[in-house]
Order: sequence, then structure tokens, then C-alpha cells
Amino acid sequence: MVQNQIVHGTSSSTLADVLDKILDKGVVIAGDISISLADVELLKISIRLLIASVDKAKEMGINWWETDPYLSSNAKKLAEENEKLKEKLDKLEIQD
Repeated sequence: MVQNQIVHGTSSSTLADVLDKILDKGVVIAGDISISLADVELLKISIRLLIASVDKAKEMGINWWETDPYLSSNAKKLAEENEKLKEKLDKLEIQD
């Protein structure tokens, strides 16, 4: 007599596993909310959210925090250097 067995495949993931996968691959959430009255758009909100690790974000070319003066100590230095370069460029253009 052959008995059929039912096999259930279950895999459990901890919150850490899920977060690790999300940060490794990245997740994009995008949506638009609009409020209209009589076919006249009164309000539109566009929401774009990216969740990823710093390494993954840099891989995608996203690194705005490195140049934000509120988040990076190097940003102020870069801004000062940029301003000096602009002044030098202006002087050179005046000489021409």
C-alpha cells in the first residue's frame, strides 16, 4: 500500500533577514496622490522613496549625503573650494 504524503514547504525569515535582503537589493516605492474638483486639479503630491544600503545607493550613483553641508563635514570644504574656483574663473573671463 502506497501512502501519499503531503509535504509543506515553509521558510521563515527573521526581520533581520528581510531587512538584509531589502538593503542589499533596494526597494523603490513610488506613487502620486491628486485631488481634483470638477476636472480641475487642486493638489498633486508625488511620492518617491528609495530604501537601500549606502553601498547599493552609491552603486546606483546616489550619494547626495556626501555633499549636503548638514550631513557631511567635507561638504563645507567642497563648497568653499567651489566658490574659490568660481571667483578664479570670473577673473579669467574678465581678462579675456
